[in-house]
Amino acid sequence: MRIKSMLTKKHILAIGLGIAIAGCQSQPQSNSEESIISESNGGVIETIHGVQVADPYRYLEVESDRTKKWVSEQQKAGNDYLAGIANKQVIVDRITELWNFEKISAPFEKGSNTFYYRNDGLQAQSVLYVKNAQGVEKVALDPNRFSDDGTVALSGVSVSDDGKTLAYGVSKSGSDWQAWHFVDVASGKKLADELDWIKFSSAVWNNDNSGVYYARYDAPEGGNALADVNFNQKVYFHKMGTPQSADTLVYERPQNKDWGFGIEVSEKGDYLLLYISQGTDSRNRFFYKSLKDPKADVVELIPDLEAEYSFIGNDDSVFYFKTDYNAPNGKVIAIDVNNSDKANWQTIIPELSDPISNVEIVNDHLVVSYLHDVLGKLTIYSMNGDKRQDVALPGKGKVAGPYGKRSKDYFYYVFNSYIQPQTTYKFDFKTGESSVYSKPDVSFDPNDYASEQVFYTSKDGTKVPMLISYKKGMKKDGQNPTLLYAYGGFGISMTPRFSPANIAWMDMGGVYAVPNLRGGAEYGDSWHKAGMFDKKQNVFDDYYAAAEYLIDENYTNSSKLGAYGRSNGGLLMGAAITQRPELFAAVLPAVGVLDMLRFQKFTIGWAWTSEYGSADNAEQFPALYAYSPYHNLEERAYPATMVMTADHDDRVVPLHSFKFGALMQDKQQGDAPVIMRIESKAGHGAGKPTSMKIDEFADIYSFLWHNFGLAVPAKIAE
Repeated sequence: MRIKSMLTKKHILAIGLGIAIAGCQSQPQSNSEESIISESNGGVIETIHGVQVADPYRYLEVESDRTKKWVSEQQKAGNDYLAGIANKQVIVDRITELWNFEKISAPFEKGSNTFYYRNDGLQAQSVLYVKNAQGVEKVALDPNRFSDDGTVALSGVSVSDDGKTLAYGVSKSGSDWQAWHFVDVASGKKLADELDWIKFSSAVWNNDNSGVYYARYDAPEGGNALADVNFNQKVYFHKMGTPQSADTLVYERPQNKDWGFGIEVSEKGDYLLLYISQGTDSRNRFFYKSLKDPKADVVELIPDLEAEYSFIGNDDSVFYFKTDYNAPNGKVIAIDVNNSDKANWQTIIPELSDPISNVEIVNDHLVVSYLHDVLGKLTIYSMNGDKRQDVALPGKGKVAGPYGKRSKDYFYYVFNSYIQPQTTYKFDFKTGESSVYSKPDVSFDPNDYASEQVFYTSKDGTKVPMLISYKKGMKKDGQNPTLLYAYGGFGISMTPRFSPANIAWMDMGGVYAVPNLRGGAEYGDSWHKAGMFDKKQNVFDDYYAAAEYLIDENYTNSSKLGAYGRSNGGLLMGAAITQRPELFAAVLPAVGVLDMLRFQKFTIGWAWTSEYGSADNAEQFPALYAYSPYHNLEERAYPATMVMTADHDDRVVPLHSFKFGALMQDKQQGDAPVIMRIESKAGHGAGKPTSMKIDEFADIYSFLWHNFGLAVPAKIAE
């Protein structure tokens, strides 16, 4: 699952769950009538709503010597297979060469200090720098010093408004659990304050810089931090210089244990803002508390779970929101909290045909980021909704941002595409134009590559966009090695994203294609809903239609077509294997949700039932059972498969991959390999050091190339 960060004023779309490789089994009570018959081989047959369901590898859910032995054997077999592919190091070398360029993020300003991330090219983690008003630059925080192997990562930062104190979160081996620490920016000295058991929350400073608000869970009672269920998140205030045990409880909802809290403080510091999430539902409630009065109660401004509400800013009691209430593509509204009946809500920017991605108030203007057929668009409006101008962009690609403050007359945004690296631009309201703020110096020419957008027809007649990228000179002869990557869920839009590894794939002669399946939000909330619950098959059908388009249009053929997806995209890969194996030569389900009947029974997998439904629900069970990858494997020939997971993934439990991989190996009737790639000291993907990322891409490309029947070249053409 991916997570829309609460730091960007978005509702959590994919709350994590997980156990370690040797994680313990968790079996809360089910609402369904069940009877379990133990089998001698450790499997079970479970009766769910009157249907007998086989689960032959349930023992892999349980911490045991048997599980550890299986994992160890699979890890060795997978590593040996990959090590045996000739010339894999050539791929590593080319990706490393392309990756080795300086990367600088868009800056953010606090007090008189400017902060930004920089990576000199191959550093395991990017370094946070600070520049003072005199232009003197220094390192504010270097995550590469957290651990020798780079597996302890910086998971978030929050700087006080005066720019003097830095709060930063740390996660180990890719875990979602964070500990937050504090540093004096001027001296670089680490302070004594420390906050533990934080997940899916930042540390948000109050307006006098005396402390931070944050959300945390109680320490896991079972002692297994990667397995125990996470309920009852609570909001606290930590006053600097005091122990966490003295923190003030600000808000909790013990009667609503599945509520999660996103936290923000308004720009002027007059309100504490609470986004109330429930599972992975894209809708949220919205509460607030006045910080002018210490005794003020929390006000339930929007108490119903009916739409997404994202706070933009306020003029005293008038709050501005981006919302999809009665507007699937989004609109901007104003609510006077002193007169908040819906009849009094004002529409500032109405819904358009292009969905809204983000809105910020800068220079007393509303700067709106849209998606136009998946590609970025920036438009500036007055505070009363009058359009001022469209921002001229450098091409067709993704726009990240805008990043700015209401008090400033400029903002930053980042532009990139599948063939153009991230470049930061600065827009100046005085001139109405953008200028390059930072542009990377890369070891390839983007003009040597092409990235085209096409539209194809899915099974039910729906038009679906897809971006196809390749090196110029590619011939449509039906013989090109092609990698089809997709996601399709949780309202996550698959907008263009540059990766040096993709350039290496194209240098090898490969085509890289990304379709924008239903289940995402590329066309607003209606596009998302068309891929949820019992409509999940639409997502799979969109993906198969993309594969068929690439074949029909002579980009490739089934013997040279690879399928790859991560997390929810790993579920998509499981469906591709069980529903349309003849379409692909190789499939890579990575950190995937593959047992759709039991995902809700571990850690906080319950949170995903608002996207998928639950097998505990008699009405939802048939649809889940019909496509659950683990339960639809049968004896037949399958394409080459590399099931990918990691030992510290507490976003999607590794047991999904273990059970699916084990059963697929049993059922495989063809000659194609079915291997496991199990990373150590890694999680769902966040915080992974550079060297580990490069190794993973090299394994993916070499596995695909080898199973396309091709020899990895001794040299990759530049």
